[in-house]
Amino acid sequence: MTPTASSRGAGGGVTDPVLDWLLAGDVAVRYQARRDLLDHEDEELRQRIVLEGDGAALLAARSEGGHWGRGFYQPKWTSSHYTLLELRNIGLPPQTAAPRETAALILAEEKGRDGGLNPSRTIAVSDVCVNGMALNYLGYFGMPTDELASVVDFILSQRMPDGGFNCRSNRSGATHSSVHTTVSVIEGITEYRRRGHSYRADELSTAATTSVEFLLRHRLFRSERTGEPMDPEFVRLHHPARWHFDILRGLDAMRDAGVALDPRMADALEILRARRRQDGRWAANRPYPGVTHVPANRPGLPDRWVTLIALRVLRRYDGGRAAGA
Repeated sequence: MTPTASSRGAGGGVTDPVLDWLLAGDVAVRYQARRDLLDHEDEELRQRIVLEGDGAALLAARSEGGHWGRGFYQPKWTSSHYTLLELRNIGLPPQTAAPRETAALILAEEKGRDGGLNPSRTIAVSDVCVNGMALNYLGYFGMPTDELASVVDFILSQRMPDGGFNCRSNRSGATHSSVHTTVSVIEGITEYRRRGHSYRADELSTAATTSVEFLLRHRLFRSERTGEPMDPEFVRLHHPARWHFDILRGLDAMRDAGVALDPRMADALEILRARRRQDGRWAANRPYPGVTHVPANRPGLPDRWVTLIALRVLRRYDGGRAAGA
């Protein structure tokens, strides 16, 4: 029998009405809510993501040429790059043919002279933020190790002395890592290792460790110099985040990477708890501008994805503390 809100507690302070609300949402939300809040892997439900709701809408937007949008990286949110990232994040079955075919096309067509994926025809060097995101979905959709090797080589070549990554380091000489780029690389390394790839895996593990330490030194969102938030958007909650950093994405990336609770997460966790509404749900802030395949929810209203991600973060790091929030 499939667990329900009434038959099994979800942990993380989720109440039955909130869980019922999540389980009444898009099939991808239902699948991840059961997986992450009820510890129930429902493969039959997961397969329905291909045929229903947002997953089906995203797949239907693919062109006959094998790409979304106008190819690898244009237009921004409707391109193959960001669509594959979204399909990975909603939990589309990784064996689904269409995204695997497009992932193979990207690897065949978009590698630059430095081995990284490079959508630009005018900039000689690749962007490590793009490659971190790409490693995430390419690993998820089953691309072979030998095809990923040059992407891994490029990413590792871009690690900065402070332990993180910055897409501007090889373009404009940035000397300090970026939280946007660093979290993208952490996510990519997590997925690559989860899929069992061994090529330079120990070096990637070290890079993930130093990247996590970089974020923690900043308490995820604070300037080391002033102690103030580096950007107001970092303490707002967005879905989908795409390349942008916020505390919800940062905490979820650490949860997924198996990072243990650290006192330097406290500020971000407290903000996340404080954003919880009286009804136990969370709202999303305004989406990042741009055309999308799937319309975003209205900002300020309860958002199922933001609520689900917040609950699984608190379930991991609060140890039940969220129950009275």
